[in-house]
Amino acid sequence: MPRRKAADRAGQVKTRSRSGCRECRASRVRCDTQRPICTRCREKGLPCSTNLVLKWESEFVSRGMAFGRTGVWSKNRSDASPNSNSTSTSAGSSPASSVDTTRRWCSLPDVAPWAFINTGLASFKDPSRFDVELNKQQALLSSGSGRLMAVPALSSQTKLGERSGAWSADFARAPSLFPGLLGLGHGQLFDYFFRQVCPRATASPSSASPFASVVLPFSTSASPTLFRAIEALSACHWARRDPMYGAIGLRLKTETLRDLRRRLTSQDLATSYNDPEILLIMMMLCLYEILDKCDEHWTIHLKGARDLIRLRREQVDTPSDPVTRLAERFFAFQDVMGRTACGEAVKFGSDYWRSNDKYIDLWMGCSTELVAILSLITELSRIRRQSASSLTESVFLGRAASLQRQLEHLVQEVEDGEDEILATVAEAKRVAALLYLHCALYGASPTTSLVVEYVQQILSSVWSLLEHDSMANVIWPIFVAAVELNPSQDELSLRSHGPAVSGRSLILRALDAMADSSMSNVSRTRGVIIEVWQARDQDLLSSAKPAVNDWDRYVAPVSAAMSLA
Repeated sequence: MPRRKAADRAGQVKTRSRSGCRECRASRVRCDTQRPICTRCREKGLPCSTNLVLKWESEFVSRGMAFGRTGVWSKNRSDASPNSNSTSTSAGSSPASSVDTTRRWCSLPDVAPWAFINTGLASFKDPSRFDVELNKQQALLSSGSGRLMAVPALSSQTKLGERSGAWSADFARAPSLFPGLLGLGHGQLFDYFFRQVCPRATASPSSASPFASVVLPFSTSASPTLFRAIEALSACHWARRDPMYGAIGLRLKTETLRDLRRRLTSQDLATSYNDPEILLIMMMLCLYEILDKCDEHWTIHLKGARDLIRLRREQVDTPSDPVTRLAERFFAFQDVMGRTACGEAVKFGSDYWRSNDKYIDLWMGCSTELVAILSLITELSRIRRQSASSLTESVFLGRAASLQRQLEHLVQEVEDGEDEILATVAEAKRVAALLYLHCALYGASPTTSLVVEYVQQILSSVWSLLEHDSMANVIWPIFVAAVELNPSQDELSLRSHGPAVSGRSLILRALDAMADSSMSNVSRTRGVIIEVWQARDQDLLSSAKPAVNDWDRYVAPVSAAMSLA
């Protein structure tokens, strides 16, 4: 008896159950999907399992079978694939080959080791507040790239990025550079300062460190207090590799503070502000606090040094000894670069900088003329924000245009010979200064075309410095580019013939490299950058325009007491 056609059948057509058990599917019978056990399995004593079975397309293709039913068979001939029929495939062709003609492959994106994922419970609970401490904890230190960093002042090389235990053991077995100083305390820490800390205090690995050339000759006749300050700083930096040195550094810092306090109270004021060793001790303590937590504690030493320098300048305008000149420049530079982020009142005025000096300083990585312009930009922005400001619009725009012209025509030169890395760092800072000026004074935002261009120029320089394994003194341009990166257009073309690069991924990679090759607190900087990224991502969903300019809204509120020198 022939089967009736579908149109002649009475009642609902029974179809295969999509939620049937594995036993009924294996026997090719319809399952009634009763729970916890279907009727057929209960009658036959079968286990009746409904676990999900994963099927892999590669396995089916290797066996010459079609994966699924699409394009192979259909009850409706009009829906059938042109490479198949209702009964069988053509001779010499397998079901898998018929599927290949209709398959469409999607390209897989490149998966890089660095990526920013905007997650965190605090962000979802309250979008206006961000988990600051979590961001700081997630700040990664060195990834162990195994770079070699030259130490020009001492003509030696030290491997960076190795495991802390093996590295500490190798360093401990190395002969001391100053065997006559071993009896004064932790001789290894004094060696560490000149082998590891000083090379990180210069913008180019091919240039001699000013810290070594100035501090080393002076320390040979210094008091034990200065030795403790140097050893405390070395232990704090060494603690990044070996946490054991954290407690040693804290004890040495406490002893240094006790000796410095006793010294300041026991001698007269004139002796204190004329003693270059006191400024050098404060400088080491300031660096310790920057490396340790980079909170408001380092600004205490900054203010104390400012008062001593101001008293000395009332007697003598220009310091004669190199230690005092280095200390003055150190504290003044820390003040200028830190204020660019938060816009606080000036502590060291523009009289500390020569506006016509175009030579690049080895430690600052830029000319003093550029630093003088940055100081004026920050002060002009701060005056503009004051509600009682007497600055008229025309005067403000005139000053801003003058500073912009100075930056656009600024030429920074390497004093001795040619140094490509030093010139690249200085140019990155000049472009970052232009970007900062447009955001702080003109209210530009990441979507402004000029800002997009400047960010791309800065990150191109960062890319080049990464290729040269030289990231010692570029934390400020990285910070400025990071906080003004457009979240909607993260893919940047940094090379003319290369693929697009994720801006956020490149910034995270650069910060990781800086953690092992600079004296900056990368953890704090990375935490602030992530806060700004989170705030911008949240505001992508809002169409309301902020009442203040972009820099004051996103950057300044979370950047207090930052060190960006």
